Amino acid sequence: MLVAFGDDRSRFGNAQAFMSYIGIAPVKEESGKKRWTHWRWSCPKFLRQSFVEWADQSRRHSSWANAFYQQQRRSGKSHPKAIRALAYKWGRILWRCWQDRVPYDEDRYLAALQRKRSPLAAMLVPKPS
Repeated sequence: MLVAFGDDRSRFGNAQAFMSYIGIAPVKEESGKKRWTHWRWSCPKFLRQSFVEWADQSRRHSSWANAFYQQQRRSGKSHPKAIRALAYKWGRILWRCWQDRVPYDEDRYLAALQRKRSPLAAMLVPKPS
């Protein structure tokens, strides 16, 4: 994480700035009546690819990440688009952890989803006690 974020917490003013830097924030363009979205071309490509691959692997270990991926697929997104959307979501979560100087806590995140009545929370199977 230190490689991705660096040690200067003021370097990125918000999560969007961080995600734009590493290339997972999509670029939206329009000209006349046409609109399109594409990858960010100017970014550290190895860092972007590492982040996207890590997000893909997170589906095996995180119930919400897998549920989010399935939600994206059901909405018609291709596998690569669904993984990029998951990487974007992870980017926001990890940026907040980095800013607050707290480690990621899956249970805390799941509780926040429940508290906010996220549609994603309804897709999750409760853990047996």
